[in-house]
Amino acid sequence: MNNLALSDEILLKIEKPVRYIGNEVNMVRKDPEGKIRFAMCFPDVYEIGMSHLGMKIIYDQMNRRYDVYCERVFSPWVDLDKVMREENIPLFALESQDPVFMFDFLAVTIQYEMCYTNILQILDLSQIGIYAKDRREDAPFVIGGGPCTYNPEPLADFFDIFYIGESETVYYDLMDLYKEHKKNGGNRKEFLRKASHIPGIYVPSLYETTYNEDGTIASFEPLYEDVPRTILKQVQMDLTNTFYPEKQIVPYIKVTQDRCVLEIQRGCTRGCRFCQAGMIYRPFRQRSPELLVETAKKLIKATGYDEISLTSLSTSDFEHLDELADSLLTYCVPQHIDISLPSLRVDNFTKDLLEKMQSVRKSGLTFAPEAGTQRLRDVINKNVTEEEIMNTCRIAFEGGACAVKLYFMIGLPTETDEDIKGIAYTAQRIVDLFYSLPIKRARGLFITISLSTFVPKPFTPFQWEPQITLDEIDRRQKLLIETVGRNKHIKVNYHDGKTSVLEGVFARGDRRLGKVIYNAYKRGCPLDGWNEHFKFDEWMKAIEEEGLTAAEYCNRKRDFDESLPWDVINCGVSKKFLQHECEKAYRAETTPNCKEKCAGCGITKYCKGDVCP
Repeated sequence: MNNLALSDEILLKIEKPVRYIGNEVNMVRKDPEGKIRFAMCFPDVYEIGMSHLGMKIIYDQMNRRYDVYCERVFSPWVDLDKVMREENIPLFALESQDPVFMFDFLAVTIQYEMCYTNILQILDLSQIGIYAKDRREDAPFVIGGGPCTYNPEPLADFFDIFYIGESETVYYDLMDLYKEHKKNGGNRKEFLRKASHIPGIYVPSLYETTYNEDGTIASFEPLYEDVPRTILKQVQMDLTNTFYPEKQIVPYIKVTQDRCVLEIQRGCTRGCRFCQAGMIYRPFRQRSPELLVETAKKLIKATGYDEISLTSLSTSDFEHLDELADSLLTYCVPQHIDISLPSLRVDNFTKDLLEKMQSVRKSGLTFAPEAGTQRLRDVINKNVTEEEIMNTCRIAFEGGACAVKLYFMIGLPTETDEDIKGIAYTAQRIVDLFYSLPIKRARGLFITISLSTFVPKPFTPFQWEPQITLDEIDRRQKLLIETVGRNKHIKVNYHDGKTSVLEGVFARGDRRLGKVIYNAYKRGCPLDGWNEHFKFDEWMKAIEEEGLTAAEYCNRKRDFDESLPWDVINCGVSKKFLQHECEKAYRAETTPNCKEKCAGCGITKYCKGDVCP
């Protein structure tokens, strides 16, 4: 084991020191000498980052190369942050315990808007310069990837490179370019200029934005003729013959997703109009069931976990799910290994699927109707009826389930108070159904309504729509709670509306927000994803000091012809299609599942034929 970056004295006085020592089962060990050093960072604490599948995939992918050593970096908790600043200890990677500033690349996965100040904490503690323009020639190149890079503009000042798309495609090309650059010599700017020629690589310093007096974008132009005007996302079409880890690091402490994770497919065919993932992760692709079974066996053997999760955006849409489940159960049941199926849909849930899920141990079920009335479900293109919801619950109850979790959203376009009340009425119908069935009940029914606030995201049909105000968020949450009343069978959980406001600001933000993020960081706003550290008032002050308002980003409806900050990115889905879907929403007109009929979204450019695989 390498010498630790932190002394025993420090480790003994901080919370969960095991977060910082590495040396876990299946950790990759290499001699870093002569290798490209790649620090893979999740900008949150260890327990959150170690649960992230994308990080596991890149860690495996990079370390398969003999000439690259990929190591992990996470955000330190507040106690260690304080010690590191006081004692001038630079942030370090877990594997070698070397400071991040010794690396060639620092790659940051940007999963959610509330981690933006965490990223500045990472850069600051790494001692490599917060602003990209201020970095030394020998500083690591800072790369951003993940869903938030589909609007990278609020973070443009802090990153050298954004990687748009899936890691399995051109990351090796970037490493090869860097090897050549290092061999032949050259400065940072020269490398970044060359990197911009690789498909999917966005170098924000090579573009310039100008604004109109009203704050809308006047122009967005590359500074050089050889720099692409738009960046097309990269897609790995063949998921069977590509990288997937057959070993996963086993943490010493319990992490958020403490199980084996098996990605069975990517993309979604459903087309929910509020859902960014359903658009940016198109086209729909599946791994072969044979490969999945073999990979699952290898993962279980390598980790010792007693649970494996079959993950995707919509797991029950996997075409070979019955075949896969049967093969896995044959292997897992004798060893008392549980198979979990997240992301189930109510319109294709069956008794047979329930029995397979509960072969090892019974658990509650989770579904996402999203809206409380059929009208609003049609507006958002959920393509789920109330009768399908009831039928699914009936199957679950007859199978012995006594707990159901339901996900809903408030603030969706065209939503009325009747739609809010409809959430409570739907839950009550489920309660009535449960007690009307002639079944043996070991205990009573418990329904959890999990309520989130709609945030308009880039590359969705609702990207032009306004977000409801904070006061309106509070009012609608209270309306639902009042409508549910003192029902012992129904509990309502909801997210803080203030967090949703900030998510809305950054989801559709532009480069002017870079100064806001820096200002908020200086005001003590890292770890905003944790309720106890969220400082909404400081954020509002930071926004105001830059002469901006949250309302102009959140609550303003955009015109279809307005230039949007993320227009530099091409996610494969056409703006014309998104506009058409937005117009259909106001008519409460649905669009069929892609498997039933192609809607012409534009994503077939990645496919060999005229339709998705």
